[in-house]
Amino acid sequence: MDDVRVAAIASLTPLDELDSDPFLVDTRSQHAMCERWAAGRGYVVSRTLLCYGLRPDHRTLWADVEEGAVDLFVAPNERVLARAVTSARDFTAECERRGVRLETAGLDEPAYDAEMKARVHRRLSMPTAGYDGR
Repeated sequence: MDDVRVAAIASLTPLDELDSDPFLVDTRSQHAMCERWAAGRGYVVSRTLLCYGLRPDHRTLWADVEEGAVDLFVAPNERVLARAVTSARDFTAECERRGVRLETAGLDEPAYDAEMKARVHRRLSMPTAGYDGR
């Protein structure tokens, strides 16, 4: 049986929202949640997407589907999906129209303390300094 290939959607949310909603800013944890969800079903994440307010028909979302490299989309939760695309409802309808499954992982989000927020902040504010987020 062929592997089910998944495109994991994360929201590219501005760093200034770290205190109010750290998970929306922490793309690494969003993708990790999608990876855990996919692995739990025997699926393979073949594409990771970082999106902020993309139109549901934007080429970035559909290029790998059209090439046959992606079978379904997964977002960590509805909140992330709502940030990633301009309309989650329209994106859902576009997925249905194109015959592509859309899932939400729905796993527990990490609990963010001050140290974890600081790590996210360092990782996102110093990407060109060689900091790898650890």
